[in-house]
Amino acid sequence: MRIAVVSDTHGQVAFTRQAIERIRDLDVSHVLHCGDIGSPAIPRLFTDWPTSFVFGNVDSPEILLRDSIQSVGQTCFGKFGSLELGETRIAITHGHDRALLDELISGGEFDLVCYGHTHQAEQHFVGHTLVLNPGALYRASPHSFAIVDLPDRTVEFVEL
Repeated sequence: MRIAVVSDTHGQVAFTRQAIERIRDLDVSHVLHCGDIGSPAIPRLFTDWPTSFVFGNVDSPEILLRDSIQSVGQTCFGKFGSLELGETRIAITHGHDRALLDELISGGEFDLVCYGHTHQAEQHFVGHTLVLNPGALYRASPHSFAIVDLPDRTVEFVEL
């Protein structure tokens, strides 16, 4: 199973569409959006896949974004979400709540912890937990997202 992990779209439809076009070619079965969605227009762009969203520090008013996400049949977790894809336990958050992020990483409950906020792509392991920041689709150089192959958790960063 392949998943795409995106973050920090900040309402930028053009950059998000570029990422969507690349994701379409990568045989993805699920998308995770790590927050700073930025606009109710963004969730509609992800309707080709089941997509799970969390809110970031610039996502307000949350009610409008939640309604937009749910109106296209996607999942809105709020500030933190957990899901299981195959046998991989995944946590998703934006990362601006550093205490929450640290708890998710160090708790040992998850195989993969995805976050955004820093606009810097990076991956590392803490114990058995893969910690992944896909970079950002806006205010980053380069703009990037990540593809993760499950269950082995190999990561490929895709630059736009």
